[in-house]
Amino acid sequence: MDPILTGLSQPGLERSCKTASHDWIRLAPSQPGIERLEAFFSGHAYDSHQHDCYALGITFAGVQSFDYRGARADSQPGNVIVLHPDEKHNGRAGASGGFLYRMLYLEPRLIRDALGDRASSLPFVPTAVTPHPELLQALRPALDDLGRPLDPLEIDDVVVTVAEALLALDPSAACGRAAPSCAVAVEAARQYLDAYADETIASDQLEQLTGLDRFSLARHFRARLGTSPHRYLLMRRLDRVRAAIRQGETLADAALTAGFADQSHMTRQFRKAYGVSPGHWRSLYASVLA
Repeated sequence: MDPILTGLSQPGLERSCKTASHDWIRLAPSQPGIERLEAFFSGHAYDSHQHDCYALGITFAGVQSFDYRGARADSQPGNVIVLHPDEKHNGRAGASGGFLYRMLYLEPRLIRDALGDRASSLPFVPTAVTPHPELLQALRPALDDLGRPLDPLEIDDVVVTVAEALLALDPSAACGRAAPSCAVAVEAARQYLDAYADETIASDQLEQLTGLDRFSLARHFRARLGTSPHRYLLMRRLDRVRAAIRQGETLADAALTAGFADQSHMTRQFRKAYGVSPGHWRSLYASVLA
């Protein structure tokens, strides 16, 4: 094991050695604004997909390979992975024996809030794989023990240290004057989308709520949160789908609960967002519970 990983608990390493032919995902307790997971894949992992959040991870074993921004990336033990919101990527083992990794998914609003007026935009790290020691150290508290929820103050500390490390990797985000981003209007729209994700929301509803026309709102929403209102709403519905699946609901019921027209529509959107079908995701999650 790379010495840079010393001190991180590694419950999944033994499991991956024993079940090298069986892929699995282990989820940490759910908490607002963040998601943490550990996963092992023996070969193909994910088709091309995109998140609406920062995806930050550490490779623990094997070679974690993926395509990102038109190039292949290979992460080895001790490397940090940085994926920007709404950037497409896939995933696979880059060598025999599979790969083991842990990921932290952070909502962009947390990064923006942590940086405040120090940043004019969301930090963008063009290199998806880095050995950056400061970012690795920032991720350690969040990824060390996935079996427990993080304390509220602990989450604040993780967000601040990760935000600082991302800004250090993209100094251009701190340069120049920030364009007006209508922070209050964007936050009002975000909270409304969170609250009514299972309902049909029209553009004029958001216009009335925020006082912005639909195109201005879309522009300011992306500037602050890294994605569009439509994509944000879609991902919140998919969050509800995954929660329903974990609670044992059928795929059809999960689709209706989350506000999708039917199971086939939900399945298409799920695959686009996560790179696997909802049925396969359910089996990956269930395998680690068996």
